[in-house]
Amino acid sequence: METYLLLKLRSQLITPEAFQPFGQVIFSVQDDQPYGDRDAQLQLQNGIPRFYIMRQHNRGLKFNSITRHQRCTQCLGSLEGKEWFMAVAPPRGTVAPQWEDLTAFRIPGNCFIKLHLGTWHAGPYFEQSTIDFYSLELSDTNEVDHESCNLLETYGVEFEIVPNSIQGVFAE
Repeated sequence: METYLLLKLRSQLITPEAFQPFGQVIFSVQDDQPYGDRDAQLQLQNGIPRFYIMRQHNRGLKFNSITRHQRCTQCLGSLEGKEWFMAVAPPRGTVAPQWEDLTAFRIPGNCFIKLHLGTWHAGPYFEQSTIDFYSLELSDTNEVDHESCNLLETYGVEFEIVPNSIQGVFAE
């Protein structure tokens, strides 16, 4: 039987500044505000955009795989104001992300996120029984632009997001 290390990944409340290396945080603005850097900077020109609502069940806070998309940006947000979590690693040209680069964010239900091209991501994760999420990506993103890294096979680690506000990784 193979052994692995379960690492606790502390989460932090998402802010535009903290999330900038990975993407954008989009909060509501007055409708009469001019277009600006508060709006999602989308890259969807490589296919047919797909906007849909996905229902996720019993996700928990553990993960051992991380994914990236290099042909389009991806947007995600929860409906009904429910809080959720996402782990991310910066977009780099490497085949696998460095597990030490993982950062977890606590995302309130009053915003959505846009991931930069190539940002490694794991989630959404949550403790509620069900959350509906709206998602914007290309219609074939999960078939032709879906690169994953199994963290158990690559590094022998699994992660559990800790819902607090102090960032970092630790083992129990």
